[in-house]
Amino acid sequence: MERISKSSADGFSEFWKREMGFSQPRNFTRRISSSEALVKRLDLYGRLNGHQGCVNSVEFNSTGDFLVSGSDDRQVMLWNWATKTLRLSYPSGHLDNVFQARIMPFTDDCKIVSAAADGQVRLGQLSENGQVETKRLGKHQGRVHKLAVEPGSPYIFYSSGKDGFVQHFDLRSNHATKLFCCSSFTENNKQSSRSLRLNAIVIDPRNPNYFTLGGSDVYARVYDIRKCQLDASSKQDIPINTFCPRHLIETYDVHITALDYSNTSELLVSYNDELIYLFQKNMGLGPLPLPVPHEELQKLEGAQVYSGHRNSQTVKGVSFFGPNDEYILSGSDCGHIFIWKKRGAKLVRLMVGDRHIVNQLEPHPHIPVLATCGIEKNIKLWAPMSHDILPLPHNVEEIIESNRRGREDHSQVTLTPDVIMHVLRLHRRQALAYIERRYNRADIESDDEDEGAAYLLGFSDSDVSSEESVTGDSRECNIS
Repeated sequence: MERISKSSADGFSEFWKREMGFSQPRNFTRRISSSEALVKRLDLYGRLNGHQGCVNSVEFNSTGDFLVSGSDDRQVMLWNWATKTLRLSYPSGHLDNVFQARIMPFTDDCKIVSAAADGQVRLGQLSENGQVETKRLGKHQGRVHKLAVEPGSPYIFYSSGKDGFVQHFDLRSNHATKLFCCSSFTENNKQSSRSLRLNAIVIDPRNPNYFTLGGSDVYARVYDIRKCQLDASSKQDIPINTFCPRHLIETYDVHITALDYSNTSELLVSYNDELIYLFQKNMGLGPLPLPVPHEELQKLEGAQVYSGHRNSQTVKGVSFFGPNDEYILSGSDCGHIFIWKKRGAKLVRLMVGDRHIVNQLEPHPHIPVLATCGIEKNIKLWAPMSHDILPLPHNVEEIIESNRRGREDHSQVTLTPDVIMHVLRLHRRQALAYIERRYNRADIESDDEDEGAAYLLGFSDSDVSSEESVTGDSRECNIS
């Protein structure tokens, strides 16, 4: 007789309890949806084809009926994911790659907000005749990777940009409100003049007054919108709490790419070329984390760590999965989808999600279905379709080891963006001074060549000066 796995036995046990009346239907559904056996049956349900560029964003609406996507082709598409059909496609009005598109709740799926590499935050308004009108709601000086919609609100959402600013939007108003510019911490906890490049913003679902920011340093910062409004005149950047793994405090070679909140306010933080960490509410460092006394640091409980993936080449997302957030999801530079159990961080599923890189993963709000996207021009849908329990691939150790080596090799040669930008600014000033001394065409051409070196390092003039306009970069999919 074949041996029955523990996960299968647990599934049979749940069915038996339901049939015998020992389990309520609601509890049965939640337990089955969170079972490891079901996660191990996740398989490709289908592909959504239509975009002409790599897909950067996938989001379900609040009911889970539709899926909205944004792409490098600057189109926003609305899908009936269950039938794998395109319901609507429209030009977003953005001038560069669309990084996020979100359907505002309780708007009959007729209002879609979007953010892009051009720094714009825009609204797409769907009319009854099927036409879409778009307009600009706000603007950042630099890319905008993420929007955060207030849970259950058809009007309120936030944006965070590479310029360090957090903006508050109310669709009943005609303008955005700049709340503050997020600054780096200093040793003496004074306000720094150096703004962070923000990659992520999330709202605590249990208390929508709280939102958390992550960007170009190691600290996840929690803010209270009520205090931001009170301090709006002074524009002070004062978090109410901060989170960071103990060993990363006061390090400068990694940064945050993604954040997510569980339904119980646990905070999930993903770091570039590092790992993923889960923080409980009691693990915070307080509003001003520097300096942290050694004895206080040792008292802090360590965050749960999730490893095996590689997060280096692009800005990757991270997410919870399951009816009670029992699992953790992440993409990887190796093209795989990683699924860990939240408790214990056991790797339970490893699926090929892209030929190159998996960037974003979006769980369905109610059922065990998953949408993913990456460098390829399509969206992949995953559901518990397999008749068999699928094991980890035979080369799982090789994949994990390759990702680990990549992280370590990269960390040995990585320069922080601030150091690189400082060197480029010095080089630029020296070159301009040289031109002023030598008014001949040969010197000017030489300076142009030096300017080209900045592009080889992944920087443009728009990065050097935030006052200049943002230009598109078709390589965005491959650059963090």
